[in-house]
Amino acid sequence: MNMNIALQPLLALIAGILILVMPRLLNYVVAIYLIVVGVMGLLHM
Repeated sequence: MNMNIALQPLLALIAGILILVMPRLLNYVVAIYLIVVGVMGLLHM
């Protein structure tokens, strides 16, 4: 549970940096983030 809490802000930080560096990556970064969060949510049910 603690890892899940620490992982989401880390992913958000990495996604934000990537979007600032390469704005074209926005769609891919958002899609990957949503998939990762969805899978983590399903595994913790």
